[in-house]
Amino acid sequence: MYKKSIPMRIFRLKSWNNWFNRVLPRIIGIDPGSRITGFAIIDTDGQKSHHVVSGCIKTQGADFPQRLGIIFKDVSELIKTYNPVEMSIEQVFMATNAGAALKLGQARGAAICAAVEHDLSVAEYAPRLIKQAVVGRGGADKAQVQQMVKIILNLHIPMTPDQSDAIAIALCHAHSRFLLNKMSQTT
Repeated sequence: MYKKSIPMRIFRLKSWNNWFNRVLPRIIGIDPGSRITGFAIIDTDGQKSHHVVSGCIKTQGADFPQRLGIIFKDVSELIKTYNPVEMSIEQVFMATNAGAALKLGQARGAAICAAVEHDLSVAEYAPRLIKQAVVGRGGADKAQVQQMVKIILNLHIPMTPDQSDAIAIALCHAHSRFLLNKMSQTT
């Protein structure tokens, strides 16, 4: 099962004239893995994002088909609990081990199926693009990603690399969708 890091927060956004409550798009970010899948849920307007919850789905000990089932079930439960409207997920990168890349692809598939089952749109991002969006450098290491995620969201909680990667994936999508919306408004 997944572990929550902090409870959901309610916040207000400032408009030009007054304060008002506004529903912001909620994004779930997934860092897929066959043994540990990181997840993060953020609320965002594209410029400012707020951490809702993040953690890891751990599947160690089960055989591979059961691990895929755990990923599907737990991602489905997260979607039901937190009601995100979009999912962002890391694309498969070619590792030195083709078997590991295949398992990663299957773990991605389990998470994507959970999103599609709940009518979420799914956006996929390359690892270099995620690092570029969050750190400013496509070749950043995991420690740099984790540090920038903490700075961007003003987080003071311990987190695993899988958890911070999932937050980075959600932030990458938040920034990308904001820029695409801005570009479509100017044309």
